[in-house]
Formats: sequence, structure tokens, C-alpha cells
Amino acid sequence: MTQEEIKKHLLEIVHSLPESPGSYQYLDESDTIIYVGKAKNLKRRVSSYFLKEQQSAKTRLLVSKIRDIRYIVVKTEEDALLLENSLIKQYKPKYNVLLKDDKTYPSIAVTKEYLPRIFKTRNRKMRGAQFFGPYSHVPTMYALLDLCKSLYHPRPCMTIMTEEGVKAGKYKPCLEYHLKRCLAPCVIGKQSHDSYMENIEACRAILQGKTRELSRFLREKMMVLASEMRFEEAQEIKEQLDEIERYRAKSEVISSVSHELDVFNIESDEKVAYINYLHVSEGSITQAFTFEYKKKLGESDEELLSLGIIEMRTRYGSTATEIIVPFLLDLPIKIARLTVPKEGERYKLLELSKINVKQYKFDRLKQAEKLNPEQKSVRLMKEIQTSLGLPKLPFRIELFDNSNISGEDAVAACVVFEKLKPAKKLYRKYNIRTVIGPDDYASMKEVVYRRYSRIIEEGETLPDLIIADGGKGQMEVVRQVVEDELHIHIPIAGLAKDNRHRTHELLYGFPPSIVGLKADSQLFRTLTAMQDEVHRFAITFHRQKRSKRQIASQLDMIEGIGPKTKELLLRKLGSVKRIKEATKADLQNLLGMKRGTQIYNSLHKQENEA
Repeated sequence: MTQEEIKKHLLEIVHSLPESPGSYQYLDESDTIIYVGKAKNLKRRVSSYFLKEQQSAKTRLLVSKIRDIRYIVVKTEEDALLLENSLIKQYKPKYNVLLKDDKTYPSIAVTKEYLPRIFKTRNRKMRGAQFFGPYSHVPTMYALLDLCKSLYHPRPCMTIMTEEGVKAGKYKPCLEYHLKRCLAPCVIGKQSHDSYMENIEACRAILQGKTRELSRFLREKMMVLASEMRFEEAQEIKEQLDEIERYRAKSEVISSVSHELDVFNIESDEKVAYINYLHVSEGSITQAFTFEYKKKLGESDEELLSLGIIEMRTRYGSTATEIIVPFLLDLPIKIARLTVPKEGERYKLLELSKINVKQYKFDRLKQAEKLNPEQKSVRLMKEIQTSLGLPKLPFRIELFDNSNISGEDAVAACVVFEKLKPAKKLYRKYNIRTVIGPDDYASMKEVVYRRYSRIIEEGETLPDLIIADGGKGQMEVVRQVVEDELHIHIPIAGLAKDNRHRTHELLYGFPPSIVGLKADSQLFRTLTAMQDEVHRFAITFHRQKRSKRQIASQLDMIEGIGPKTKELLLRKLGSVKRIKEATKADLQNLLGMKRGTQIYNSLHKQENEA
């Protein structure tokens, strides 16, 4: 089929679509599903893909691959969401966002058998078991397992035990029984089946986060036993109660919200979205998990968060009637009540979810940067580009700084950074030629003109960004040279300092405005380090020049030393001090008998007179 025939075929399908809720699937030339979507109105949603004015580059790429369209009509939008989620799992379409699987995280399984077992597993497809987790924070999982074992002693063996086998006396107490890690429910006369199942239910309550309800039940049971004078049993219950309270105090975040809640928050960048999910039951956080979606078609945060909510609630079987989110979503009302809190306990839970998702994103970026160090530089360059609105990545950045003392020994320096790394071979030093007295603006103007007029003349590479070490005045001077005199366009920023000479703010634009950067951010620290480097380079050059001038002036006062002799002495001996410390023989060997003796006598004139 030609492109025109394909387009005509697809538009015919679009025009015949019903205006009903449903799921649509796009197929490629090999009849493979490449995208699955859902819609309140199938006809309106699918037709939007073929409107050129609404197409992004990624959407155009998807549309170019479509050769056929299928759809499934359902009764409600909620059914469409669930169907979409199911089809994505089944077909794994190329252009749908990809959820990073959680197979690497362990879960806790509680088997459904005559004497249930409780253990860690990574296989959630196992039949005949109830699963809790997965736990992205593995120590939390082990803390829960240890609490269940220490309080209720579920049998640690992996033997499948039947009711008939127990009644027939098929099993015998093992070493775990003698070590008091198991109460031998498999042996008649030891732990009764009812008692064992009661303990398993208590473990389920702990794993579900129903520790408040369990504490209340144990306290009532303890009081009953105490009233019946069964003090030893009451003491055992008290020890269990104390253990649970200690766990709640150190291991759980407690909220006053009594019913079940699901809490979601999202952080995203160009390629990946990170979504955090918290499940709250009876005021306790019983599930915390962060997962990723790899973007394919520039999906919005609203779209991805909606997908994440359906995915997580389906996966973990959540029946919470309230979902806390950072912004309103277009989700079916039947799923649950959406809440966007601004204060109170629910807002604190939303903020906790935000902290978790930000930390997860930070950890992932740090991990990626360790594997690929250049990725960090690219990320920071993109931050600079975005913060300043630059037309391209600032691959090459140049910074200028002046240094003088009351106009004496005036110098300037230019340092160059490529990919935010110092390119020291490209550093340049400048002696100020045309400025008399301490005039930083005039000095900056001279140096910037000399720098870029020469680069233009020699056809060298211009920087992507200039950063002046100073505020609005320095920026304006640089702009006058670059734009008004040389007629070239280079973005110009300034790093201003406060009254304590500490980097205070980043300025950009004309008139300059403050660019919001957090002082503890990696980008701010990088820019500060760049400013410190140009300052160091300028100060070092200024000190060298001042030191040479001072040495030269001291030698000028000595009889018999002209420019050539002065240069020779400094080159061979290095300093005025070492020249004065040299013996007569040293100076004679260096300058000859006559001149060496003359200069030695001049240096030690006062000693000779004495």
C-alpha cells in the first residue's frame, strides 16, 4: 500500500469509531501491537493523533508506523483503564511507557496450607500463598520477619504438612523446637492448631500494618488473663505487646488517619518518570515502593501518574477508598476519592512521598553518573541551559576577573571550561595596557576586546557562555564590547558576591535579573568553583607580577647592575636574598673577576665599611 492508501485506510477506521469508552491498539506492518491506549471517547481520542497541528515529533513517529487500528469498547472509563493496563502487560508495546519491573525486590509469602509458613521470596507467581511487599528497603522486610518469629514462632521448616499426617503422628519435634524457635504444631499435645492459626493471623496483621488493632487485642487479652489470676500467661502477652510497641515506635510512621489510604507522588525528567507509592493502613505505612516509567512519547506527569495508580493498586490489591495525589487527575470516580491536601496529616503523608521519590531519583542519577561520569557534566550543562534559556548546551564557558592593588600591577585573567572541566591549556593572562589607576570596568573592557577580537581574527572557537566575575556593571561592560563593538552574540551571565565576598547570586539577561538557584545545589557549587578558579588564576598572576617588580626595584639600587646583569642573576640565583647570600667566588664565576668583585663589594658595602 502507498502512503496515501494507508492514510485513507486509517482515516476510514477513525471516522467509524464509536464515541464510547474503550481501549485502542495501533498495529504496524507486521500486525504487531506497537501502542495501547484508553479513552473516554474512542473517536475523539484516536482522531487527535492524526491532527497535524497537535502532533509532537514523537507522535509523528508513532503515526508513521501505524498500519491498522483495533479497539475494544467497554462500559465505563474505569474498565477502559483496567483493560489498557492488562493489554500493556500482555503485549508490551514498543511505544508505551515501560515500567521497570520489581523482580529484584523480595516479598514475604504466607502460604495457604494446614500449617502455614512465612518466609522471604522473590517469586510472586507461586500458587497457594498470600504476598506482602515487595520491599525496596530490605531491612524493613527482615525487621517484620524477625518480629513475627520472635513473637509467634511460625514454623521455619519447609516441609508440607497435612492434617492427616499430624493426626497420624507422622511428624516429630525437630531441633527448632528444642531451641524454642518453634512450638511444634505438627505434634499432637504440643501447640494446638487453633493456637497456631491465631498466631499466623497475628503475623498477617503485622504484615498488613494493623499493629494498632493488634495492640488493642493483646491488651484486652492480657487484662482478661490477669483478672483470671493467670499471671504467667498475662506476662507473655505483655512481652508481646511491648515488642510490638517498640517496633511501632522505631519502624513505622504513625498518622492519625484511621482508614486505608494510597499516597502517590511523581518526579520526572525528559526520559524517565519516578513514582512513589505509599499504602497507609490504620495510621501506619505498610507499603512503600518507588518505580520508574521510561517515557516513549513525551507523556505528561498526569498521564503517567494515572497509569502508575492503576498499576500499583492492581498489583498490590489495594482497596483503599481514598487516594492522595499532588494534583488532580482525570481518573474514574469509581476507583476511589482523589484528595489534593494543602495541610494536615494527609499533606504530611504527601510530603513524605515526595521526599522518597526525590531521594530515589537522586540515587538513580548518582548511580548512573558513577557508571558514566560524563553524564553528570551533561546534566549540569542542561541545567544551565534551562535556567538561562540558552539556545544550546554551554559546552565552552569562559570567565574573566581583574586583579590590582590601587591600580598597581593591574592584570586580568581568562579561564576556559569545556564540559564544565577546566581546559588549562586555554587559560590566558593579560597585563592591562591602556588603563591608569584602579578602574575595573575599563580593565574588563580592554581584556574582553583583546580576547574576542583576536579569536575572530584567527577564526578560533567562540564560547557558548561568558561569565563575568561581578554584578550588573561588569556584565554591561562585557555586553558593550561583545555586541556593540564586535557585533557578535554570546550569552553573558554574572556571578555577584555579597558583602562577605561570597558568591551570592547568578545574574542573566539585559537588564540583568536573578536566576533562582539553591545555594546547596550541585549547579550552584559548580558555578562557585568556576568563579573561585578564575579568581585564583588572576590573583596568582598579580602576585607574580608584583613580586618581580619588587625584586627588580631592589636590584636597581645596587651599583654595577644593569638590565642584562639583573636578568642573569635572577635566572641563575632566583631571588634578591640568594644573590646577597652568594659568595664572592660564586659571583666571580658567574660574572667574571672584575664585575663579580664590584657587585659583591656593592652588596656588602656596609660590612666592608664596618
